Amino acid sequence: MAKKKSATRKKDQKSFQIGFVGVGRMGANMARHLADKGFSISAVFDAHPRSAKNLAKELGCTASKTLAEVSASANVVITVVTDDASMRSIFATSGDSLLTNAKGTTFINCATISPATHVEVEKRAAKVGASSLEGCMASSITQAREGTLYLMCGGKRSVFNRVRPILDALSINLRYIGTAGQAAQVKALVNMVMNINTAGLAEGLGLGQALGLDLKVLMNVFSQTGANARVLETDGEDMVIRDHECYFSADHAAKDSGIALKLAREAGLNLPLARATKGQYEKMKKLGLGELDKSGIAELTFPGRKGTGKKSK
Repeated sequence: MAKKKSATRKKDQKSFQIGFVGVGRMGANMARHLADKGFSISAVFDAHPRSAKNLAKELGCTASKTLAEVSASANVVITVVTDDASMRSIFATSGDSLLTNAKGTTFINCATISPATHVEVEKRAAKVGASSLEGCMASSITQAREGTLYLMCGGKRSVFNRVRPILDALSINLRYIGTAGQAAQVKALVNMVMNINTAGLAEGLGLGQALGLDLKVLMNVFSQTGANARVLETDGEDMVIRDHECYFSADHAAKDSGIALKLAREAGLNLPLARATKGQYEKMKKLGLGELDKSGIAELTFPGRKGTGKKSK
């Protein structure tokens, strides 16, 4: 039985010709992992051609000069772009676009963007005989490389099932959420709460520093009480030692909080904590700290750092 399943899995892999659009740190590492697992990567494209050329050389595939070339060479295209404007651009209804030569192509769109844009992309894809799926990621660079992403998918169930072997290879936790836009809604809420927790942790540790407390003891107490949160494990020490190597930038945190706040306005809800958190990340951007990891929000709360005027004890 195991041999039969293995043979079926290899057959499934061979049926996919996969293109990538957006090969920054996340997209490139997803492509590397799929290649390691035996999937065929046919083409890569990036707004920065050098990034695409370097990855293409590494993987032995084509660095496409146009989006249309990617669609022509692949039956599945995975997109990992920055924002709504970028997404609308690569799925433009005129000019160079992934929609050209796209009949029969399945798009897996992994960017954190507004739900409405995912819905619009699904409509545009359907008009040219293609299909799309949201593949929203609640993970970072290491998980992309190791194939241990947390993936939340939205779109038609039949499309989800069709590309399931790819999704399984990329993830350790895979959830089908619902129709187009719904996975993006869940992702927006995930990042909203994560950003709030990160900002709260930065304030708690910053105040602890100002009071002269032992921050190792404080973090240990946090971990065993109601102050515990996932960000304590991922960001707590980094905040203290000021190691803000970027895995999820303050720029992106501000953008994603904005997506959630837009959803809240549309639902008629007031979310003061989300709004205040976005304000802190926007302040980081104004101070030139937007490219730091989200843990860099501690630079606004610890005494003596760039965003505060109070000297450290």
